[in-house]
Amino acid sequence: MKRRHRRNYNEPGHAHELTFSCFRGLPLLAKDRARQWLAESIDEARQKHDFDLWAYVFMPEHVHLIIHPRNDEYDIAVIRRTIKSPVARKAIDYLEQTKSPFLRRLTRKRGVKSERCFWQSGGGYDRNITEAKALEKMIDYIHLNPVRRELCLLATDWEWSSVNFHVHGTQGQLKVDSIPPDWTA
Repeated sequence: MKRRHRRNYNEPGHAHELTFSCFRGLPLLAKDRARQWLAESIDEARQKHDFDLWAYVFMPEHVHLIIHPRNDEYDIAVIRRTIKSPVARKAIDYLEQTKSPFLRRLTRKRGVKSERCFWQSGGGYDRNITEAKALEKMIDYIHLNPVRRELCLLATDWEWSSVNFHVHGTQGQLKVDSIPPDWTA
C-alpha cells in the first residue's frame, strides 16, 4: 500500500497552527534542557525563514506553535524541519554522551538499519488559520493544554507557554510577536 503524504498549504497571509509529537509519545520535552533547545531552534528558524511566532505551548511530549510567515512564498514543511532537526540532534547527542539507558527507547529498526528518533515520524499537524476568531480559539485551546492535563491549575502558571504574553503582555521563555489588530489572511 502506498503511503499517503499530508499536503501542506503554503498560502500567503495564512497563519499555521503546528503540532508535533515526541517519538512514541515519550516525555522528551519534560526537562528544561530539551525545552531550551526547542526555544533556541524556533528562534533560529524564525530568523532564517522570516516568520512571526504568535503563540506556543511546550508540553512534555508535544508542542503547539502558531506562526505567521511574513513572505508570500514559503514552505511550511521546511520551516517545521528547520525547527525539529536541531532539537533531535542535540538531544540524541546528549543522550549518547551521557550513555543514557533511555536511548534504547528512541531506537527503532527499519530492516537491517537502526535509527534513533526524537520526533514522531511525519511532519506533525499543520492547520491553516485564516480568520481572527479561529486564531483566538486556537490560542485559547493551546494555552489551556497544561490545565486540561492537570500539569497546573492556571494556564498562567505554565512557564513554557505564551499565555502570559497574551494575558499580561509579559514575555516568557520564548519571545512572542504581536498579532496585528486587523489580521485576517
